[in-house]
Amino acid sequence: MLETILLVISVLLIAIVLLQGNKATDGSGIITGGNQELFQNMKERGAELFITRATLVLGLVFFLISFIIFLQ
Repeated sequence: MLETILLVISVLLIAIVLLQGNKATDGSGIITGGNQELFQNMKERGAELFITRATLVLGLVFFLISFIIFLQ
């Protein structure tokens, strides 16, 4: 039962991570340090905020279920 729930959570977590917006405009800008907007304090709103919170919740649930399965 827990393995099935873990599988569903895994698929949902992968999907929600893929839906997240790209915070960097250029990959080479991160490596060279040229992306100044990456670390600015920008508030998430609407769907972006929901996706971020859903990622956090699914990640925590994934960790907890994995830990419970490990202890059994």
